[in-house]
Amino acid sequence: MWRHSMKKTIFLLLGSSLLLFFITIWLSTGESPRYRAGNATSKMGLLKPEASQVILTPNSYTANTSFCREVQDRLLSVSLRKRYSEDFYIQAVNEVQNCTWQKQPEEYSKFRLYLSSCCNAVNNFIVSQNNTALGSNITYEVETRKNILITEDIYRMFPKLQPFGEIPFKRCAVVGNGGMLTNSSCGAEIDGSDFVFRCNLPPVCGNITADVGNKTNLVTVNPSIISLKYGKLNKKKTAFLKNLNSYGYSFLLLPAFSYSSNTAISFEVHRILRKYQAKQRALFFHPNYLRSLAQFWRGRGVRAYRLSTGLMITSAAIELCEEVRLYGFWPFSKNLDGKPISHHYYDNQLPKPGFHAMPKEFYQLLQLHYKGVLKLQVGECEKR
Repeated sequence: MWRHSMKKTIFLLLGSSLLLFFITIWLSTGESPRYRAGNATSKMGLLKPEASQVILTPNSYTANTSFCREVQDRLLSVSLRKRYSEDFYIQAVNEVQNCTWQKQPEEYSKFRLYLSSCCNAVNNFIVSQNNTALGSNITYEVETRKNILITEDIYRMFPKLQPFGEIPFKRCAVVGNGGMLTNSSCGAEIDGSDFVFRCNLPPVCGNITADVGNKTNLVTVNPSIISLKYGKLNKKKTAFLKNLNSYGYSFLLLPAFSYSSNTAISFEVHRILRKYQAKQRALFFHPNYLRSLAQFWRGRGVRAYRLSTGLMITSAAIELCEEVRLYGFWPFSKNLDGKPISHHYYDNQLPKPGFHAMPKEFYQLLQLHYKGVLKLQVGECEKR
């Protein structure tokens, strides 16, 4: 009886031990590795950094190639299918900032070739008479069940060829509107570029020019911004034209064929500029280009309702320019020091939640920065 009782107890202890062992194994394999400075992680992805983690000070490891190699391993192994906190992204930027940026011509050429084979911005970025035939139908980018007949009146709005005759431009600046630009002193550097892209009719005059510059070769125009600022454009065309002239824009790029609701106001902008012989020209995104571009980035983990305008323009710039530098791309609520900043340098209006995958887009740009494909400027520029 005593022996039977002992055997039963031993079996119970062994069973409990095995159960605890399997639970421990299950928990350890189910958790992704933490993002720890200086330690390589596995390809399973990274989790939110611990609050007590120390952020590296700038230039601590600039010359340390082994550190930068570890940063690269972590940067390129992150799974964009997971969600990460702002602290995760900010820490990643801080680490990348400690490694000296250099353009890598081979990486640039390789990525440019990928984009060109997919999307061909040189020929397809803008709707032109060369890539869109009179009497054909254009299918809308987002509303793919709708199309529009290209009548003679519409056809005459299109340039004969892509309007950028000096391709490739030597150095281009793509300027986002992030609050990171405030007090950045980047204006002179931006204006020193050969071609400057901007997004969504931002203000570029007054005291802010020291930070954002005022040179603008091409600016995207969201029709909703025009409606918000001017209401019925035909009644406020004088104010509209006056603002455009003060900003010094050359080309206005509108998504006339993204949604059918954008078409009328985009065409109205074109008519007003032509009628009053404005120095600006209205151009239209080609919906086929935007669809191809969305598919390209979807294959790299950027899954959202629609790409941001910033990523669209950056992608085109990589094909149209020999060197690309980004300014004002910062979708986070605090800067590298953890201090709160506004969403835009001119306001704090947040985008619609879930419409764009801004942090994931930013991480793609950070990876391209590390590879030397483009330069992502996130801190202060050197004063000239």
